[in-house]
Amino acid sequence: MEIKSDEKSCPVSKFTEMLGGKWKLIIISKLRSRGKMRFGQIAASIPSISRKVLTDQLKDLEKNNLVKRKHFKQIPPKVEYSLSNKSENLCSVFKSIEDWSNENYSL
Repeated sequence: MEIKSDEKSCPVSKFTEMLGGKWKLIIISKLRSRGKMRFGQIAASIPSISRKVLTDQLKDLEKNNLVKRKHFKQIPPKVEYSLSNKSENLCSVFKSIEDWSNENYSL
């Protein structure tokens, strides 16, 4: 989704472009609660996401500096994902969302 020129000054549009969609906020939430995670751990914690979609979403989050990817040079290959400083600033937003959801929706 590309932001139109009249929407560029809208903070909600900027947020939605970077974090919109079904999975990005869920991925960030998992990393927030568990810290560093390997690809398989993320996939197992979100069983309804396909591996291709997870890969695409992680690449997009990394491109926007919201997720850090650390590759270890070993066999078998090992990659860990974690929150960047930029996305760690979202933790208070996630807390607010959790509080609001808990107050307004019962599971």
